[in-house]
Amino acid sequence: MLICAVVPVYNHGGAVGCVVAALRAQNLPCVLVDDGSDADCAAVLDALAAADEQVCLVRLPQNRGKGGAMMAGLRAALGMGYSHALQIDADGQHDSGDIPRFLQLARAQPKALICGCPLYDADAPKSRRYGRYATHVWVWINTLSLQIRDAMCGFRVYPLAATVPLFDQARLGMRMDFDVEVLVRLSWRGMRIVNLPTRVSYPLDGISHFQLWRDNLRISRMHAKLFFGMLPRLPLLLARKATR
Repeated sequence: MLICAVVPVYNHGGAVGCVVAALRAQNLPCVLVDDGSDADCAAVLDALAAADEQVCLVRLPQNRGKGGAMMAGLRAALGMGYSHALQIDADGQHDSGDIPRFLQLARAQPKALICGCPLYDADAPKSRRYGRYATHVWVWINTLSLQIRDAMCGFRVYPLAATVPLFDQARLGMRMDFDVEVLVRLSWRGMRIVNLPTRVSYPLDGISHFQLWRDNLRISRMHAKLFFGMLPRLPLLLARKATR
């Protein structure tokens, strides 16, 4: 197994350095995806890549959204010869102390997708925590399974050979809907999802790119699209469920 980290970055210049340092402390090569950041953040990313040959910078000329950045980064990682990629956010909300646990599980189950299941700090707004439950329910309906405990946590390890071809075979969400949709579609394809509890806190730099109304509308449309995509797969999903 050859594992790297893929970090989508959009104007998180104040926090991304700490995230990269934590990844490199675990000897993980890093693929930073500059998703059309402003000049100040772009300069930070240039400096990080120049200082360490194990930090690769993929630059997107325009902002594509988290999904677009992740697809570009995962494609790049596969093209560099990596077999797996750890996804982690650039804002510092994910607990870097859990990186060894993610890597250990990935090495033990290389064909599975290791997915973070968030444990929130006390400072997390209840609206953010409880608002996720609507997505949880739709994910369980659209997969006919409780296998995915939280589809919105962007702290996970992908098996690249099984994941990247999906990008050419389905039109995935390019923004905040990506994290959910890619899990559902990989589950449809029979990939095992392994849930790993992990602490989630609020960003070090206080920047959130989640647009409440626009992204919630996107996510609602995605759930509807997945529901109608699930219906023709219903016999297969029921047969799979009966054999487990």
